[in-house]
Amino acid sequence: MKAFPMFIRTSGRRVIIVGGGEQAAQKARLILKTDADIVLVSDRLDDELRGLVDAGRAQHETSLSVSCMEGAAMAFVATGCPGFDAAAHGLAQAALCPVNVVDRPELCDITTPAIVDRDPVVVAIGSEGTAPVLAREIKTRLEQILPSNLGGLAALAGRLRHSVAVGVPHTKRRALWAWVFKGEPRALWTQRHERQAACMIKAAIADGGAPRHQNVGQITLVGAGPGARDLLTLRAVERLQEADVIFYDRLVDQDILELARRDAERVFVGKHVGAHSWPQNRINRVIVAEALKGRRVVRLKSGDPGIFGRAGEEIEAARSAGVCVEIVPGVMAVSAAGAAMGWSLTERGVSSTLTTDRSHDAGAWRS
Repeated sequence: MKAFPMFIRTSGRRVIIVGGGEQAAQKARLILKTDADIVLVSDRLDDELRGLVDAGRAQHETSLSVSCMEGAAMAFVATGCPGFDAAAHGLAQAALCPVNVVDRPELCDITTPAIVDRDPVVVAIGSEGTAPVLAREIKTRLEQILPSNLGGLAALAGRLRHSVAVGVPHTKRRALWAWVFKGEPRALWTQRHERQAACMIKAAIADGGAPRHQNVGQITLVGAGPGARDLLTLRAVERLQEADVIFYDRLVDQDILELARRDAERVFVGKHVGAHSWPQNRINRVIVAEALKGRRVVRLKSGDPGIFGRAGEEIEAARSAGVCVEIVPGVMAVSAAGAAMGWSLTERGVSSTLTTDRSHDAGAWRS
């Protein structure tokens, strides 16, 4: 490595941004994610930066000096003027302030990575300036994988650490945290059942450790959309990453299965039209049986589970067995077909009703 990745504490510290235009505003947006005291240095500020000052989120200085930068956590120089940028870099060096000069890598002590923000969980991706497009592509993939509310679970764990230290024997703490972050509490949390997950964690702490016997698992009916993996919802990707076992049929593309955990069990259930190698009642039984073992089950269906997907039968089987069931909708094939052809399926004043028909079924459903 030519640059060592590390995190710099910003609480109670200043971050200097030299410049008053769009480049400076870009750096300000980044630092606004922190609790730093932002100091904008420029004779003029654009409307966005002026708004930060008016709102009390940043301070404004009109002249730059060594004393302005002394003791600052870091500085960003973004004036767009090569001569002024170089001069500002010199002042930062004299003040022993780590500095980043936009678009001037030879003048940078620090570089800004691509960031996946799940505060307090933060992932930084860098390429030492060689491939920023690749770093952003990696960021995009991680954004899809990591649940948007994951940071909240980490923050809760931080608040409960004292309770764990007092109420859970040292020998049981590792198992407790493994259960929190890999077991049912995390699954509930990422499904937006935060209160239920928090109560479960607190009850385990009160009992002195993680429960020995896991509760009943869960079933998630996930819509795989029309086939392209990049048309899956973020929630669908999250559920694939969490699943212990995935039941899928012939219409699900193998590229989509690659988004699942490597150690997840994958079960092909057939479902060819007119030749069901797995009858629906058998599928109902096995997905419920796996959930009753405490496993996280994903039933992966093409399109949307609720549109000609026989989801109703699987939902009824799960609820009858007392198993929690979740539906993650997918892009319908009819919507994908219209998009592929560049058509809008409805037009104001022309077509206000959309009908879908399952023509090969004598008892066709309509919506």
